[in-house]
Formats: sequence, C-alpha cells, structure tokens
Amino acid sequence: MTRRCVIVSPYFPPSTLAGVHRARHLAKHLPATGWTPVVVCVDERHHEQRLDPALGRLVPEGTDVVRVGALPIRLTRMFGFGEIGLRGYAQLEAGLERVVLTRKPDVVMITGSPFYPMLLAGKIKRRFGLPVVLDFQDPWVSAWGAVQPRMTKAGMSHALATALEPRAVRHADFVTSVSQRQNEEFLQRYPWFAADNTAAIPIGGDPDDYLCRPDELDRREVVLEDEMVNFVYVGTILPRAEAVVGKLFEGLAQLREAKPALAKRVRFTFVGTSNQPNGHASFRVAKLAEVNKVQSMVREAPQRVPYLEALELMTRADVVLMIGSDEPHYTASKIYPALLSGRPGLALFHRASSAFDVLSRCGGARVIGFETIEELAPRVGEIAAAIGQLALDPNSISKVEPLELRPYEADAVAQRFAETFEQVTSSR
Repeated sequence: MTRRCVIVSPYFPPSTLAGVHRARHLAKHLPATGWTPVVVCVDERHHEQRLDPALGRLVPEGTDVVRVGALPIRLTRMFGFGEIGLRGYAQLEAGLERVVLTRKPDVVMITGSPFYPMLLAGKIKRRFGLPVVLDFQDPWVSAWGAVQPRMTKAGMSHALATALEPRAVRHADFVTSVSQRQNEEFLQRYPWFAADNTAAIPIGGDPDDYLCRPDELDRREVVLEDEMVNFVYVGTILPRAEAVVGKLFEGLAQLREAKPALAKRVRFTFVGTSNQPNGHASFRVAKLAEVNKVQSMVREAPQRVPYLEALELMTRADVVLMIGSDEPHYTASKIYPALLSGRPGLALFHRASSAFDVLSRCGGARVIGFETIEELAPRVGEIAAAIGQLALDPNSISKVEPLELRPYEADAVAQRFAETFEQVTSSR
C-alpha cells in the first residue's frame, strides 16, 4: 500500500544551495519504497541566489511540488533579516496546512537548514495529530555558535537557536541528522528524548547525476588547464577549515622545495569556497595561499557554480581534494559526490568525523586524519609526500569499494527514511 509523506524544505531545485539535495533525493527515490512524497518549498522567485535550471531538470517529472510565496527581501532587510525560512514562514505554514488537508499524508518531515520552519511541528501535532520527523542537515545549536560574542550576528543567532530548538524538538516523534556524533550532541541537550527515535542518515549522493551530459550545462565558469596536474576542491571553506587548508599549503610549499620540476606541473583549484553564487569577491583560499607563498600554484573561484558543473569539475580533475575542519561533528556531505566521481582523492579530516570513517572504509582516497591542528604541524612532510605521489601517479590510490559506498547512495538513503516513516506511523 502506497502511503504519503510531506517534505518541508524551503529550498528545492532550481535553487542551487546545498540544502536542496536531501529533499531532491527523497523526491526521486521514495516512490520506489512505497511512499509518495509531496514537497512544500518557497517558490524560486523569492530566492536571492542565482538559480540552476540544470539542477531542476534532475527532479523527476510529475513530482508533487507545492511552491509558496515569501516576504520581499527588500522589505525584510529593513528589519535586519533575509533568511528564507523567516521570510517564507507564514506562507510555508499555510501551504503545509493546505497539503495536509488535501493530500491526507501519513507523516510530515521538516528538513533544515534553514531551521525556523521546524517550529511548524507544534501546529501539525496539535491540529492534525500527524507524526513529525525533524531532519537536521547541520546543527541548529552548535559548539561554534556557543563561543561567538553575544552581541554579534552569530552570537544572537545562537541565542535564538538555543531558545527555539527545544520548542520544535518537544513536538518531534523522530529526529535524524547526518552523523552519529551530531545525534550524540543532540541527546546531551535533550536527555529526555528517546535515543531509539534518532538516526544518523547521511545526505549521500546519486550516481544517476553523473549520467547527465556535459553539453546540458548552460555555460562553464571554471576551466581546468589540461597541461597541469589538477587537484580540485569544490565546496565551501568554512572558518574552522582555514587552518587545515593552511597546513595543506605548507605541504604544497614543501613539495615545491623538494621537487620543483614536479611542483611546476601542479595546480590547486578551489571552486565555490564562499558558498554564494554571487560571491565572486569573497576570496578566502587565495589569502591563505599568499601567506604560504604558493599563490602561483593555487587558483580560487569563490562563487558557487551550478551543480552539474561542480560534478564535471570533479570528473575532469586528476585528484579531488576533500577538506574538513577541526570540528569532530563536521560531516562534509560533499564527499559522496566526490567518491562517485570515480577520481582519486586527497582528504584531510578530523578522526572523529563521520567523513573520516566513511573515506577510510570506502577507499578511493589518501586520507590523513588528525585530532588537533597542532597534530598536523609535524605531518606536513606526509602531506607533501601525498601530494607528490598523487601528482606523479593519481591512479596509485585504490579504487572505491562499491559495497562500502552502497549505503551512501541516494536510493539507499531514501530506504532509511522509508523505514523511519514506517516506525513513526506504526506507533501512532
């Protein structure tokens, strides 16, 4: 018997932000599990960021998508906010209510960030008695936010999160996040929440995304140099990752000193480091390269590029770079498309992160783990040697183990959510 679930996700293709992929994968693969999804999102007309039509074409035809309005950004900026979860909150609430009344779903799932729509859980429970699953793609209350100065924007956002998250959680039947570490931190905040009603489900990746032809791209923003050995990183560089990038560049500088002829052929290209499609001037990596005097070997295109172009860049790379931060909970969902690209990788991650565990088991990358940034300092030579090995022979790295990667593919992730939906509906 087919049952119905509602997925509330403020961002959905053709939006190009990273948060779209959870809902996109589920919209495509849940029907095969016996669940029919309905997506409630904010209409792309109200998004600030440039859209990605090619990503929109990856959503199966016939997907039930209900798009709602939002307050104009020019109006809300006057009051100090522009986040889509706040601008579209009332409209998402009304749209969700209409869907519940007309589609008669069995369960409601709210995914974030943005997180404010999770507060709709209370109304859904009180008025309709439906089970609610909250899906935290990132922590709403984070250790990083806790140490920010109170009167800064980040500090005030953290204070608001600590006040609002409990109001959403108390109405949740089940909570998912992208890593077990994140769940453990969640349960420390809410020891009364049943651990059996939590699950760590990664974002994962969809092998079918790589079947799209490069000629489907509207245009390309970054072109790799064919004569170089291209190490390519695609994704945001967060503040807590900058120290890791610094050690990577120290290794690159050491390689140049030891093997100058080889180093001349090496090019590091960083794309989308600002996470903003309009962030052409937000250079983060270039400054770190200059500090380590490797700026001639490093290029940075800080603007977020369309999704299919990001995939093409990884498939054309000689080596895919995967870089974490000094935070144990950092999960780096970008590792799944990287592993599916078929290209060898060089990865630096905290040993306690789920990304380190996944990469260590799946193969396909030279993985350097660490507990602290200070621990990386005496291992710069190891980083230099890894760069040199991969520059000389990228295929010296073992291939990805398909069986190990299988649980992280999008259809397997959808199956995990289907099982979660079965659990919460059977206990009603």
